[in-house]
Amino acid sequence: MKILITGGAGFIGSYVTEELLKSGYEVVCLDNFSKYGRIDRDYYSNPKFTLIEGDATVPSTLIDASAGCDYIIAGAAMIGGISYFHKYAYDLMATNERIMAATFDAAIKRYNDGILKKIIVISSSMVFERTDTYPSKESDLLRIPFPASTYGFQKLATEFFAKGAYEQYGLPYTIVRPFNCVGIGEQKALSEDIIPSGNISLALSHVLPDLTQKMIRGQRPLRILGDGSQIRCYTHGTDIARAIRICLDNPNALNEDFNISTERATSVLELATLVWRHFEKGEPQLAYDEPYLYDVQKRIPDVSKAKQLLGFEAQVSLEDSVTEVCNWVGRAIEEGLF
Repeated sequence: MKILITGGAGFIGSYVTEELLKSGYEVVCLDNFSKYGRIDRDYYSNPKFTLIEGDATVPSTLIDASAGCDYIIAGAAMIGGISYFHKYAYDLMATNERIMAATFDAAIKRYNDGILKKIIVISSSMVFERTDTYPSKESDLLRIPFPASTYGFQKLATEFFAKGAYEQYGLPYTIVRPFNCVGIGEQKALSEDIIPSGNISLALSHVLPDLTQKMIRGQRPLRILGDGSQIRCYTHGTDIARAIRICLDNPNALNEDFNISTERATSVLELATLVWRHFEKGEPQLAYDEPYLYDVQKRIPDVSKAKQLLGFEAQVSLEDSVTEVCNWVGRAIEEGLF
């Protein structure tokens, strides 16, 4: 099987690419390296891997890249941290809509050619931005208010791209919604604002590596965003990638949507405590930064559908994720990546 993954050299995309190559698939990766700059990944030398450096908003680029592909995984997008949602409120909508339109145009063409079997859309937990029901089921999206952020709204739109393409053209799809991916490999984002947090400046997209670099650089007390009561389900990239791989040819995934997450709900305060205790003994010393508007207070998915239909359950513990990220960030700082 040959698979095109857009954004395949990014944070989640790299986990997916590695999982697919490990499983024997041929992988074509389309990426423009706009978030971190050019990053050399270990799998670039894999004989079953092809890298195309290009713009996913250009329809002809997607059509060329998808030649001979059995599946397309639509992962390319402008994405960043909470401040990013404010800084690029319009661009998030405009650019990501162009990416989706170009990707689906290519997918529809390849499906009509009799080549493409399905498209997998990587959505986001941000579609549940304004839910009031926990844990949140996939079916809740039919009744909850639409997301307030342009990023969340556009991610919801990606799901309607899939539904619309199926309704009009018969293009099969699967929608996956990762929840708070954690893992290694994230570097300083080129387009993020440099945000002061006490004596440390941040330019990353995820809370775990941010907390880690603060500790390594000696920030005491450790500063966290808001009061620390925000609830997330931190899911390792290898688990998310495995779920996406399962969705490729599993008949139970056909024209379905899935929350992909660990069941474990964790507060930012609890996460900060785990990071603190990786480096220090005793109770953590904490200070608090002003929260952002789109810092959703609670995000807890119902994961029973993925378990029942796909047999998928997240396997990597949060403690193992914290240890891995803390060790990796330490090495990355030594190498000058942050």
